[in-house]
Amino acid sequence: MLPNWAMQAMNVLTQGFILVLGALALVALVFYIIDISQTRDTVRRNYPLVGRFRNLFSHLGEFFRQYFFALDREELPFNRAEREWVYRAARGEGGTIPFGSTKPMDKPGTAIFLNHPFPPLDDHAAETQPLRIGAGARQPFDAPSFFNISGMSYGALSKPAVRALSRGAAKAGIWMNTGEGGLSPMHLEGGCDIVFQIGTAKYGVRDESGGLSDEKLRAIAKHDQVRMFELKLAQGAKPGKGGILPGAKVTPEIAAIRGIEPGRDSISPNRHPEFDTVDGLLDMIVHIREITGKPCGFKGVISDPAFLDDLFEAVTRRGIDCAPDFITVDGGDGGTGAAPMALMDNVGLPLREALPMLVALRDQYGLKDRIRIIASGKLLIPGHAAWAIAAGADFIQCARGFMFSLGCIQALKCHRNTCPTGITTHDKRLQRGLVVRDKAEKVAEYARTIRQHVEMIAHSCGVAEPRELRPHHVRIVLGDGRSVPMASLPAIPPRPANNPEARV
Repeated sequence: MLPNWAMQAMNVLTQGFILVLGALALVALVFYIIDISQTRDTVRRNYPLVGRFRNLFSHLGEFFRQYFFALDREELPFNRAEREWVYRAARGEGGTIPFGSTKPMDKPGTAIFLNHPFPPLDDHAAETQPLRIGAGARQPFDAPSFFNISGMSYGALSKPAVRALSRGAAKAGIWMNTGEGGLSPMHLEGGCDIVFQIGTAKYGVRDESGGLSDEKLRAIAKHDQVRMFELKLAQGAKPGKGGILPGAKVTPEIAAIRGIEPGRDSISPNRHPEFDTVDGLLDMIVHIREITGKPCGFKGVISDPAFLDDLFEAVTRRGIDCAPDFITVDGGDGGTGAAPMALMDNVGLPLREALPMLVALRDQYGLKDRIRIIASGKLLIPGHAAWAIAAGADFIQCARGFMFSLGCIQALKCHRNTCPTGITTHDKRLQRGLVVRDKAEKVAEYARTIRQHVEMIAHSCGVAEPRELRPHHVRIVLGDGRSVPMASLPAIPPRPANNPEARV
């Protein structure tokens, strides 16, 4: 026989349980009526209540696949093996793995580096030396590192993310590209070298009508840390489309830095309205270099060899002084915080095709020592970076590798202001998880490690340092699983048979 207090407790629990069941039944009835009455979702209308689980499982599916179902090498845009390599490198664990590679060596397009039977001894390996950009500028830039941070704007990234990147870049001796969102105090506070990007909206250097302000250009150039200016024509994820910053991310501070209205969506023009020819492009580059005294080049998605032909012909005709100091080539497989899927999936040559074409045409016109080439687009692990250098890139810019070093988990929420790692959100609660001092160390360690491992590949190929890698050091796997020398693959597309006027 239970005591009275126990019986009373059981009665209370029973009554509470009945009330909870009643409340749940009432809620279920309300949702049943809502589902069967609504007209937007066919599944919920035909299967009230039960149909709601489809949306839930679809939403959670991307997370479950990442952790439980996807194999190490099958995810996109970056698989688990690539992400884990960056995480280990950022933690200072050296990027070493056990047992054996999970990378399929017979996949078409795979680059295989050819080891030399007598590689240089460790004490004979050379350190990568600084390479000058903008020899004709009043203040040329001797860039110390071949691997650097690509354009990511303050606004697209959070304040602590920019701070961590700035401090980490200074520790590693690499440059940081501002992206098109202007120069913020967070970019400067770490003391790193900075490449100021000028997008189509001229954020940070725009006048009242949205054009380029010479006065603001001079003010930006007065910062000793700002070493170069990059005129952005397009980026790989959305060629032909301007940048997109949702209004939820346009805080008063960001609006002041960019020169726009707070709280409103900020959409850049799809191109610079000031010019629509290669001569106009060169005029703009010369103007920026003259105003600032610093090197100036452009960033674009290279798809049409005729454009490059026109560009290099114009440089040859006008004189070497009008040449861009560098060209940043972004592959059509590049990424961004927000872009239309129609462009991200379908437009722009991938870097694997665009970079060799750009290098071949530049060298064909005898401009190798005048125009530096910066490769950008999914080059976040050593093999990819080493391939780009062997293909002719002088420098590499990477964005998403550094995002992973900050703790990015590829949640694919960059455009929603709900990034769970605090990298692409302005929600203070979520930003709290990104500790700047800790992440700055990881940014620096990732940069150091990837440079060391690219150097390791170069030494294995028998050369003293990465910039001595050449196409003959690499073989590319074809569709039948066999490989051919990269040097044997045509870099420049043949002239179309139905277009006799095409020069290339």
